[in-house]
Amino acid sequence: MSGMRTIVVSTAAVAVLGLGYGMWSIISPGEEMRKEKLKNLPESNPVRMEETRHRNAMMMQVLKDAAETNDNLARGFGPGK
Repeated sequence: MSGMRTIVVSTAAVAVLGLGYGMWSIISPGEEMRKEKLKNLPESNPVRMEETRHRNAMMMQVLKDAAETNDNLARGFGPGK
């Protein structure tokens, strides 16, 4: 009886794995869809990418300046001032 139970459990595990793989292959997009998505990403546009680099450089400069000062920079912002 124990051998039969092992066979049934093993068969069920393989069936569940097969079902999961089948669902994954149905849900996942095809190669054409993947290429289309990559083409429409903001990083594929050189102008947009340069704007992002510039914005990141400015943020890093602000963070660097804030790290070098002992003042509480958050106190000067907000509706209470």
